Amino acid sequence: MSNKASQELSALMDRFKILPWVICAVGALFYAYEYVLRIAPNVMSTQLMQYYGVNGLALGNLAAFYYYAYTPMQLPVGVLMDRFGPRRLLTLACLLCAFGAYLFAGSHFLTIAKLGRFFAGFGSAFAFVGVLKLATIWLPPNRFAFISGFTSALGAIGAVFGEIFLTYWVDTVGWRSSVALSAVVGVFLSVIIFMVIKDGHHREIEEGTHEPLDLPQITRGFMRILTNGQIWLAGLIGCLLYMPSSVFAEMWGKAYLEGAHHLSSEDAASGVALVFLGFALGGPLFGWWSDTIKKRKLPIILGAFLATCFLSIVIYVPDLPKTLLYSLLFAFGVSYGAQVIVFPIGRELSAPQLAGTAIAVTNMIVMLGGVVFQPAVGGLLDWVWNGALVNNVPFYTPQNFRFALSVLPISLALSGLLTFFVRETHAKVGEYHHEG
Repeated sequence: MSNKASQELSALMDRFKILPWVICAVGALFYAYEYVLRIAPNVMSTQLMQYYGVNGLALGNLAAFYYYAYTPMQLPVGVLMDRFGPRRLLTLACLLCAFGAYLFAGSHFLTIAKLGRFFAGFGSAFAFVGVLKLATIWLPPNRFAFISGFTSALGAIGAVFGEIFLTYWVDTVGWRSSVALSAVVGVFLSVIIFMVIKDGHHREIEEGTHEPLDLPQITRGFMRILTNGQIWLAGLIGCLLYMPSSVFAEMWGKAYLEGAHHLSSEDAASGVALVFLGFALGGPLFGWWSDTIKKRKLPIILGAFLATCFLSIVIYVPDLPKTLLYSLLFAFGVSYGAQVIVFPIGRELSAPQLAGTAIAVTNMIVMLGGVVFQPAVGGLLDWVWNGALVNNVPFYTPQNFRFALSVLPISLALSGLLTFFVRETHAKVGEYHHEG
């Protein structure tokens, strides 16, 4: 498509007010794609332990290499988004994800597999912040919590796709071919991102009103955000509320449902998919409710309380009927969808021009749970493991899983308690940031 034709198409879509939504949707599609890469070790955990000859701690560490790149990269990602805009950054990031998947698919050594996970995490670090940065450019601010939820929902839908279809492909053609296919998808998606996404409204660009902040402004704003205790508190609440997703849904949930509730591989994958499906509903729902009532704290407190109750039943009550178990998993997913509200809080506690940086710092804190507790839960499993092996893979008892996963209801309850101490922003942008 020529540049002139692209501009004409953009102008036509803008006339019908769909261009902003198309741009944000393509960005969110990248987030859904990277989510498939994120959860891949959960889907193929047995095959990976068998192939590399590793235990739970080592597998958790392999999966967490994604977060070892993703989490610290949130700091420069926010600054880069505010300085250079999302288009080129998201294109390169998607290609990097595809390269990481390619390395992981072709790895014969655990070190190379870790490197592939690291590159995938590095590229994925741009996805969520990039979409929300696009939302701050193209969409009205009074819908930001809903957009945060909608973006998270598309990531969750990517996870549902990953759980169900990756499980099928892994069982059919093996884990290597499945990951290799995801690398090919990433290359095609990067082309779409480059063609569709724009860094600013075409009228703003033509009139010269869409000017990025200069580096000194970005640096001063970055330091104000990094020293804002309220943003750190909001990020910590998001971390504790999201940790059951990063630890349970993304990593250990499938193995737990197989080992503790005696589900087949396909049924366990469906159970985890229901968690993500619930989150896909709960994120936009809580975001819409928060925007409507112009309150941020109440939805988080309610979501944390309900998620604690639902997940506790799943973990501590044995022999649940499958229908009830599935219902609880779905309800748990809906409830922790309240986590998306911490991103508008982070944005509203900062200056409007520094939205990317504020969102990225918040997201960095949120993702610390995966860095620490994906391998930590594997370590707890190994600590109480009796040494039994099945097909050269560690066999963890239901009691082992319940002990190791006990950190999750605790984190959910703590997130609700800490929410009482965060400042209520009433969905107003920029009124509470420190001018320093």
